[in-house]
Amino acid sequence: MQKWMITLGLTVAVTSCTREAGYEIDQGAFGNATLNNVQVMNGELTYGQILAQRFAAEVPTQINFAFDSSQLDASAQRILLQQADWIKQFPEVRFRVYGHTDAVGSQAYNRSLGLRRANAVVAFFASQGISRSRLEAVVSYGKTRPLVATPDRDRRNRRTVTGVSGLVDRHPNILDGKYAEVVYREYVISAAPISGLSLETNAGTTREQ
Repeated sequence: MQKWMITLGLTVAVTSCTREAGYEIDQGAFGNATLNNVQVMNGELTYGQILAQRFAAEVPTQINFAFDSSQLDASAQRILLQQADWIKQFPEVRFRVYGHTDAVGSQAYNRSLGLRRANAVVAFFASQGISRSRLEAVVSYGKTRPLVATPDRDRRNRRTVTGVSGLVDRHPNILDGKYAEVVYREYVISAAPISGLSLETNAGTTREQ
């Protein structure tokens, strides 16, 4: 009986080791970079679409407002700083800010309020050194596109949403609309040497200067 239990234990142990190496860290995105490049070159996917997906995935795209207000509170400013830092990395891209309100108030008033909220975001980006020419158009949907369908006050509906809207015309970073030029630029920047740090090798020894 004891021998059988040992054999069974070995069998279970061997079976549990049959999964391929790296399965725990593969989140289903392996090969996406190659696929994106192929789709761009084939015209199935644009650089703007790729950046829109990245922006939405890497930073919060939405901020919220107090009732009947277009003031940016501390929480909104923290999120907008994240957006601004991302936007600055891609000077060839344009962005659009969409303003929204909750359902309280008239349609005309809420369209105006949504526009004020979107303009507040644009002004904040400009204060961070982002050219207004890259903030393509400020749009207000007022209360026509709520996140939460309710006739009452709801902070979740009082928001702006920032998104990629296109590319800057004839920007030097874009080569025939292909993604490779921007990828190459980022690659070169990432390989830049650290200032004040150099390594010398002499007679088999390395020292830091």
